[in-house]
Amino acid sequence: MNRLFTYLIVGAMVLGVLVGWLINANLPAAEATVWADNLNILTTMFLRLIKMIIAPLVFSTLVVGIAHMGDATEVGRVGVKTIFWFILASITSLTLGLVMVHLLQPGSGLSIALPDAAAGGAGVDMSKFTLAEFITHLVPSSIVDAMARNEILQIVVFSVFVGVAISAIDDKAPQVLALVEQIAQIMLKVTGYVMRFAPIAIFSALAAAIATKGLGVLVTYAKFVGGFYLSLGLLWVLLVVVGVLLVGPRILKLIGNLRSPILLAFSTASSEAAYPRTLEELQKWGVSRKVASFVLPLGYSFNLDGSMMYCTFAVLFIAQVYGIELSIAQQITMLALLMITSKGMAGVPRASIVVIAATLAYFDMPEAGVALILAVDQLLDMGRSATNVVGNSVASAVVAKWENQIEEPAAAEPVRAG
Repeated sequence: MNRLFTYLIVGAMVLGVLVGWLINANLPAAEATVWADNLNILTTMFLRLIKMIIAPLVFSTLVVGIAHMGDATEVGRVGVKTIFWFILASITSLTLGLVMVHLLQPGSGLSIALPDAAAGGAGVDMSKFTLAEFITHLVPSSIVDAMARNEILQIVVFSVFVGVAISAIDDKAPQVLALVEQIAQIMLKVTGYVMRFAPIAIFSALAAAIATKGLGVLVTYAKFVGGFYLSLGLLWVLLVVVGVLLVGPRILKLIGNLRSPILLAFSTASSEAAYPRTLEELQKWGVSRKVASFVLPLGYSFNLDGSMMYCTFAVLFIAQVYGIELSIAQQITMLALLMITSKGMAGVPRASIVVIAATLAYFDMPEAGVALILAVDQLLDMGRSATNVVGNSVASAVVAKWENQIEEPAAAEPVRAG
């Protein structure tokens, strides 16, 4: 299915470019615009489907993830150190993405007019970014209202309270937790259904963009993809250097041993697919079963380095395309928002698109900007999935070092995949 989906994505991209070029080359500008508007109907439908799943998806996945973390007193020292590393890694990934997109300016070459529906507020309402407004906006006056309006931060706050409350109850409210887990599974399935429409949306988005802008728009995509992979490369170097400093040169052998799970994550665009092999290789290398079994699954919920970098890179790319300027304070607010919302991405297909769409809505930026990155999202998802594997493996090794839980390879007892 993953290979077929990749072929469909590539085919949709090629067909979209071809149809868009034919329209641009053979029709007057006015007629080309009409065709582009009609094609954009498909993209708009896909965006509405994305918005449809945001609230229940974020709520269910976050509640389940937090409820299964367990009591903080039981998690103890290892949990504190793990969360500390995750916070540092998250801040680093988000900030590096922000810095690189400013240095490379991948969206500055493509000036697209703001959509009419967003033209009034897409310049970002400054009054919304006072400290008092931001803090009070965190807390929902009604969770029903917050979900109806897709207020992502308010949904996250409510979900955190519910998840912590469930974990604090002696029997962990098994019926409630089972219900929320079932909701999460249903929403993951719904998300999978929605993403099946992605090739159609990709075709319409590319065809509409090229029909009005010409093939020159592909140069911007090349800058976007190349710039993002360059940024991922720098993140890998940074993670490995920090790993060598904290763990020692032996961590280089771990990175080498991870070739198979990294390639698996890259080819399937799913870091979860590589989880069993990653766990096995960590314990072969010497991370104790105790640490590996705790840090790695937690990392798949709270330490998606590649995905977090993509969120900042993509949001600011869209801002550059539309000529929207964000102040330093606004960008810091965006980092804080993404720091929280990215924690609900684990195991969700194309979850970065959902988070980016929610972030655009929060900042009153055109939600149609999602269509600009949708065409290359599959290609970028491959790189960020592989990066997630590297980030979580380094995290496991570092926490094991801090806990003196790195064993000699011969003494380690790996858990076999499967």
